[in-house]
Amino acid sequence: MIAPSVLASDFANLQREVEMLNASEADWIHVDIMDGVFVPNISFGLPVTEAIKRHAKKPLDVHLMIVQPERYVEAFFKAGAEVISVHIEACSHLHRNIQQIKQLGIRAGVAVNPHTAVSQLSDIIQDLDVVCLMSVNPGFGGQKFIERTYAKVSELKELILRNKSKALIEIDGGVNLQNAKPLIDAGADVLVAGNFVFSAADPIATIKSLKNL
Repeated sequence: MIAPSVLASDFANLQREVEMLNASEADWIHVDIMDGVFVPNISFGLPVTEAIKRHAKKPLDVHLMIVQPERYVEAFFKAGAEVISVHIEACSHLHRNIQQIKQLGIRAGVAVNPHTAVSQLSDIIQDLDVVCLMSVNPGFGGQKFIERTYAKVSELKELILRNKSKALIEIDGGVNLQNAKPLIDAGADVLVAGNFVFSAADPIATIKSLKNL
């Protein structure tokens, strides 16, 4: 599955960018929410998410890079999220956070920073629909892919199979045509691509090339 990240889109022409994704083979639209506290950047919040939803024909995959995500989960659900991922590093009560999302009837995910071991998910993996592995440090688009990610995907896939979990493995950061196939071979199910898609001369063809790997 391909989930282009609108963080890399042209915000001045957001409707046009979303309509382009509607016309593409993208499966989800990845929406990065940053608060300037959990990550050193501020992206956009509820009003922009609602605006994206008004034009989107693909599910919104909302990635909360924020502290105290439990305060905003219901609001992002109402804004149109069909997948919500919270960061393990931001949640003192992760099981409660995941149950809060699942009670809304949507997919619940956990995002994991590069320094965090996937073994920390062992007690929650059966409850998850998505694990979003950060393959760059969160906060900014256009960063260099962290090579350690391949091994981490394999470790996570083993954890999922061992626990008979149905969680999808999502990769977020630095995805391109060079690393996409090795990531899929290691066990990735969903690829988030931002700059690689939106800076391409033909974004629709770029999404198609990722989809057809």
